[in-house]
Amino acid sequence: MFKTLLIANRGEIACRVIRTARRLGIATVAVYSDADAHALHVTSADRAVRIGPAAARDSYLRIDAILAAAKETGADAIHPGYGFLSENAEFAEACAAAGIVFVGPPPSAIRAMGLKDRAKALMQKAGVPTVPGYHGEDQGHAHLKREAGRIGYPVLIKAVAGGGGKGMRKVDRAEDFEAALEGAQREAQNAFANAAVLIEKYVSRPRHIEVQVFADNHGNAVYLFERDCSLQRRHQKVIEEAPAPGMSAAMRAAIGEAAVKAAKAVNYSGAGTIEFIADASEGLRPDRIWFMEMNTRLQVEHPVTEEITGTDLVEWQLRVAAGETLPKTQDHLGISGHAVEVRLYAEDPDSGFLPSIGTLECLRFGEGVRIETGVREDDTVTPYYDPMIAKVIAHAPTREEAATRLADALAKTYVAGAKTNNAFLIRALRHPAFLGGDIDTGFIARHETDLIPHAPVPEDVYAMAAGVLARRTAPHQDEPWDIYDGFRNSGRAAQFVDFLVDGKRKSVALPGTPLNFDTDALRLANGDIAVMEGGETFILHPYDPFEAADAAGTASDRVVTPMPGKIIQIHVKPGDAVAKGTPLAVLEAMKMEHTLVAPADVLIASVEVSPGDQVPDGTVVARFDAPKAA
Repeated sequence: MFKTLLIANRGEIACRVIRTARRLGIATVAVYSDADAHALHVTSADRAVRIGPAAARDSYLRIDAILAAAKETGADAIHPGYGFLSENAEFAEACAAAGIVFVGPPPSAIRAMGLKDRAKALMQKAGVPTVPGYHGEDQGHAHLKREAGRIGYPVLIKAVAGGGGKGMRKVDRAEDFEAALEGAQREAQNAFANAAVLIEKYVSRPRHIEVQVFADNHGNAVYLFERDCSLQRRHQKVIEEAPAPGMSAAMRAAIGEAAVKAAKAVNYSGAGTIEFIADASEGLRPDRIWFMEMNTRLQVEHPVTEEITGTDLVEWQLRVAAGETLPKTQDHLGISGHAVEVRLYAEDPDSGFLPSIGTLECLRFGEGVRIETGVREDDTVTPYYDPMIAKVIAHAPTREEAATRLADALAKTYVAGAKTNNAFLIRALRHPAFLGGDIDTGFIARHETDLIPHAPVPEDVYAMAAGVLARRTAPHQDEPWDIYDGFRNSGRAAQFVDFLVDGKRKSVALPGTPLNFDTDALRLANGDIAVMEGGETFILHPYDPFEAADAAGTASDRVVTPMPGKIIQIHVKPGDAVAKGTPLAVLEAMKMEHTLVAPADVLIASVEVSPGDQVPDGTVVARFDAPKAA
């Protein structure tokens, strides 16, 4: 076994690898960018080495810096985690050239499966069914559009080197194809330095089912059953579970054996995931499930597989990389119970799941579940990396029990300082359709009004916030004149606190008696009040007349950036008359593109940013004159 392991990653996966390595008696080395100097994975490792500035391209994607850190610390192996360099064949080759073991598959397997078009061709040759589509080398726009027409709309445009929803667009009509193609190619080039795409038939009721495979260097390969990752937003997974609901034993064996066949076709070694897409319009059927792609690394959702199989997949990775045989054969692997995982993100479901940044001024998790996280209370969610706060996993004898246990734990999870999807996850886990197994990748869009109800803030939340706001006015409670209690000679006055709500003033009476509900509340560093109740965090802003006037103006005469990022496109110029919903600019942030649109029919008065500008949140992008005449 290895003596020293360097983890070429950050956040929760780095913490996860460190935990297993420590149990096996392996010393660990963390690497970090300037943004992560005080991160949890840095303080958890035995040693830590700075590798560059905050931007990933200047730190976590620098092969030379990571290998230098390994040489400096005497690491004899490198675990790449997932993302960043985990599926980079050049990195695997550079490790070998430096005499360091890469904890992952051989470079040849990474290359064979790393590009979706080549992987599909290889799987077709191996007899594994694939989704109808175009995977050729001709990337001309006209040719791709003809292929889309041949396949038949709707289609999916996907980056051949992609993942995580980046470089992916669904196209319903031929007239929308070119704009979608340009956006997908641009995003793919920025994310993967490869603008090539493939075209696939869009499956109307798709389920995303993936099989965990493992192989060693002695010719052995097994599958550790399947996961269902169908609940997604923006093509990124938010809820995963194992095993897949409605999967028969015969079908499980069929796709498991197909997955092993795929792995053996590329002489695979280590942990990998074979992803399938199933047409669930008539339930799961063996003739309606197709190979989609292979991820040549450990997956984010691997804990659900560990829970139902009683394995430590990171330990398996390390043992295989050290030259050992697989710890178990297929006959010794079985399924115990059901596991469900959610990804707790710093994002705002009410605003299209836009990422949120900020300091986690409160972070407390519910009990009775497994927590995989790379942050602590008072850590900051930055704009540089994926905004996931934690993975929360529940394991129970049945699917319903696991979902219920997980929802109950999330209801006792309190987060303040950044917006999160916590309440959204609770509603999804408790939704009758989810509990009934009626799931596919359209689940969130189909049940959006239930999952994202846009309900007004409850009055008891205002009352709790009013109490918190009132307490802050009494810095010296031993001085009677400092006590905020409404005292007067003629009798106690009614007490009110004012909040800014939708640009208007809302007066809230202070509660005369303590409120009785499961909640927590605190005043944030920016002066807002966070009230956390039942897994939901409500942010209330104290009223200020000048801010109220500015907020009203912001809503009507300008568009501002919703988060820090880089302006990559401007679509308008001063004097343009545009209709409501017209794209004004494209902001790149949190590894995704976000299009800013006109809130109404307006006349562009000024454009105040340029392509290439790095901007903080709240930056004015464009100002408007009065709406154009009808």
